[in-house]
Amino acid sequence: MTTVQSPAATAVTPSSVTTRSLLTVAVVAQPLWAVVALAQAATRQGFDIIRHPLSALSNGSLGWIQITNFVLAGVLTVVGATGLRRALRGASGGTWVPRLVRISGIGMIAAGAFVMDPADGFPHGTPDGMPASLTWHSYAHFAAGSITFTALIAACFVLGHHFSRGGERRYAIGSRIAGTALLLGNGWAMSGGKAGTLTLAVGVITAMTWISVIAGRHRRNV
Repeated sequence: MTTVQSPAATAVTPSSVTTRSLLTVAVVAQPLWAVVALAQAATRQGFDIIRHPLSALSNGSLGWIQITNFVLAGVLTVVGATGLRRALRGASGGTWVPRLVRISGIGMIAAGAFVMDPADGFPHGTPDGMPASLTWHSYAHFAAGSITFTALIAACFVLGHHFSRGGERRYAIGSRIAGTALLLGNGWAMSGGKAGTLTLAVGVITAMTWISVIAGRHRRNV
């Protein structure tokens, strides 16, 4: 007697289970960084998100929390990018979106490894204003941040093109809004604009959250 399997039973394969697991990692990675960073921003003595970038949380006696946050989220992002590569294989942007997400993860790992200098009153007891000169690891941190931001911006715009070609206007607009939020937030911060650290934080978290949303969407479709 031949047993007939239902479509639902035959749809689940080891490959699809692995892809779903990898996409789950991509869903969790960047919101995890945002939650941990914002929790510290709200509780660390002397930290003011209007004056200090979230990267500054890597300084001080509790700096290890943000350093770990950077490295862990970066590793998870690199791993999760493999899930996006599988989910987007053969589609428009299917090559570059996972690559760019992976690059952003590598940038986050580097940002954790190289800590920016204490500045502008944080940690508590640090003199106001920027230091007279920056250390090499501070420059390395800024370079890592630039790599991460550029990769996230590009990934969002490539996703916008991907969804436009697929006729999914809502997701195309969302992708471009996320990329533009980070582009403008970073540009305003780099120009020394008022509350630039806040606009940068909003832009970074918006782009990160959008990558998580897209990973979650593809996870449901696997």
